[in-house]
Amino acid sequence: MNTAGGITGGDSFQISAGVAQGCSLTLTTQASERAYRAQPSEYGQMRTDLKVAPGACLNWVPQETILFDRSALDRRLTVNLARGAKALVVEPVVFGRQAMGEELSNLRLRDRIEIRREGQPLFLDATRFDGNMAAHLDRPHIANGARAMALLAYVAPDAQGQIDPLRALLPETAGATGIGDDLLVLRILAPDSHALRQSLIPILNRLTQHQLPRCWMI
Repeated sequence: MNTAGGITGGDSFQISAGVAQGCSLTLTTQASERAYRAQPSEYGQMRTDLKVAPGACLNWVPQETILFDRSALDRRLTVNLARGAKALVVEPVVFGRQAMGEELSNLRLRDRIEIRREGQPLFLDATRFDGNMAAHLDRPHIANGARAMALLAYVAPDAQGQIDPLRALLPETAGATGIGDDLLVLRILAPDSHALRQSLIPILNRLTQHQLPRCWMI
């Protein structure tokens, strides 16, 4: 599921899905999402609301979102978990296509990922940026020139037990940590989208028990 034609200023998209009790659902996109150039006063909006019932499992594994120069994206993902529900959430982002020589000298981005359990906050990650993203990413203590990144959150009883095996799969520009008893959070920086996939695919295969959709394969 995605817009196929891309998102630009003034667009507004909404996605909602639910996983019934005891069921499993994997959601991905048929291609990479794209955010295109927008007028200075406009944002493209994307809202995704996912609900997971008791004993159910959700895999939210969209392919990369590619941001183009002068794009403006306002995106929010909300995952509501019932007690006993499991979820794998990943959001890969690419800041311009390196093979095409694209650089993001002007980007407006508002991105928020929120995971709740029984209505209570479990995990929140928010990004707000307006300016020269290429120069920002080139800073040594920000991304040191990386042009792709991913955030992954895994909520499941075995989350703590996955930390060491996943760390063994990570490149030097990544890290994984546990939060509480059943939440694992992982971040990856990569030079480009291809390198990002090379790092992500073994991780996603492990966490989905090798049920990762075929569109993810390199």
